[in-house]
Amino acid sequence: LHLNPEEICSDPKFIVGGADRTDICQGQLGDCWLLAAIASLTLKPETMARVVPPDQEFDHRYAGIFHFQFWQHNRWLEVVVDDRLPTVRNKLIMLHSASYNEFWSALMEKAYAKLNGSYEALKGGSTMEAMEDFTGGVGEMYETKNAPGNLFSIMKKALDRGSMMGCSIDITSSGHAYSITGMEEGQTVQLIRIRNPWGQVEWNGPWSDKVELHRQAEQIRLQQNSTDDGEFWMQFEDFKRNYDKVEICNMTADSLTDDVKHHWEVSMFEGNWIRGSTAGGCRNYIDTFWTNPQFKLQLEDTDDDDDVCSVVIALMQKNRRKLRKEGLDLETIGFAVYKAPEEEDHLGKDFFRYNPSTARSKTYINMREVSERFTLPPGKYLLVPTTFQPHHEADFLIRIFSEKKAGALEMGSKVDADLPAPPMPSAPEEESSEEKGLRRLFDQLAGDDEAISVNELQQMLNGVLSRRKEIKFEGLSLSTCHSIINLMDVDNTGKLEFQEFKVFWEKMKKWIMLFLSFDTDRSGKMSSYELRSVLSAAGESPLLTRLL
Repeated sequence: LHLNPEEICSDPKFIVGGADRTDICQGQLGDCWLLAAIASLTLKPETMARVVPPDQEFDHRYAGIFHFQFWQHNRWLEVVVDDRLPTVRNKLIMLHSASYNEFWSALMEKAYAKLNGSYEALKGGSTMEAMEDFTGGVGEMYETKNAPGNLFSIMKKALDRGSMMGCSIDITSSGHAYSITGMEEGQTVQLIRIRNPWGQVEWNGPWSDKVELHRQAEQIRLQQNSTDDGEFWMQFEDFKRNYDKVEICNMTADSLTDDVKHHWEVSMFEGNWIRGSTAGGCRNYIDTFWTNPQFKLQLEDTDDDDDVCSVVIALMQKNRRKLRKEGLDLETIGFAVYKAPEEEDHLGKDFFRYNPSTARSKTYINMREVSERFTLPPGKYLLVPTTFQPHHEADFLIRIFSEKKAGALEMGSKVDADLPAPPMPSAPEEESSEEKGLRRLFDQLAGDDEAISVNELQQMLNGVLSRRKEIKFEGLSLSTCHSIINLMDVDNTGKLEFQEFKVFWEKMKKWIMLFLSFDTDRSGKMSSYELRSVLSAAGESPLLTRLL
């Protein structure tokens, strides 16, 4: 049954004694990743107040609805939900608080489920995903077994400067997520405090709640308790042995630096991978890789204290949870960065065949966002975001953080067309034998008005092209022939005079030759990827090439 709080208890409250991490107990939904992020959020009162506005209550102003705010694809969205919650025997079966009459966490889970389409859509995920949706921050991930030697320092600094942090164990296909709620260091020990969203299930090794603590004088004072609340301390070396991943969400662009806050500049692009057009796949698929969207970065000014440019690139795929009901899930994504040549146009296959990448994402992975931090010399770079395999469709968002303002633009957005006037007709005595043959054909079709109508053009082209066995041809429609005449009819008579017909004939011969040279599999048909190669070779507008 779905009941409202007043039907569940006699004295419902939105928040009891402040919202904290003990208010988060997992229900029947497999969304520990979300609960770990909510637990981290409670440690940031200002951020918490934005996501969960505190001035809401079951009092005289109560209207049966609650408001929450989440960050989605570079904008903050308000989500409003009613207060009816799923129950069994008058008890909440999803996320709930340890206090029977506290409902903020259950209502927040409902609002986040609405944002993503359903409760079902929240099964399985990365803590980073929710942490970014609570902050608009940008994430970094470390594997504890392959982490840098200063991982404790990285994590401690991140926590001290306000970053949210989670960790996970790959115990099943989806893993289990925890929140990191504290880190301390003494002269001989490094400790980390972890919270299990399941509650009651805790670490039983050294420094746990249930083991006698042999503190030395130089060791730190900890807020230690012995209740089964799912939160516990452990030594950092034990943590690295027992956990697989650490996820850090830097709260703002300003918190991306390690020691001193700088103002980071941000560039943002939105784009699409479209089957047959811009879904070119990774570098393994060299024939289509070049068709992916391309973005040019210009790094001019070096960092204040170095001769290189710091940049963080974050590639995010959009709306994938909502698309689960259509049988779609996260794509495997990544990106590559190349030194860019001087030309401004969308670069073709040969460039990527002969030029290695300068930087790239560590791996292709089926996560919502892939982000990497780089230090690059000043210069022009080309960023290519991709799915792993070609033909896979998705929408994406790219955020580029740089310490100094970086120029950024999408390649291939230049629109140009060079349309020379049709050549003057040759004098009869100067016509070549081919032109004379073309004129005889024209005269046979044109009749007394000395011009070809749409029906006459259809008759002629179907007769000529049907004899070309190397081209799959099913006949031209009247609509197609109308389009040809509209394109070539310079004097707007609705028909083609000889000179207009001659220009068209030359163009048609050129396109047939291009078709045959690029139809490498001799299928007699052309995919959209092959067509883009043809357009590029023919010198057509870069924008037209990309659209096709």
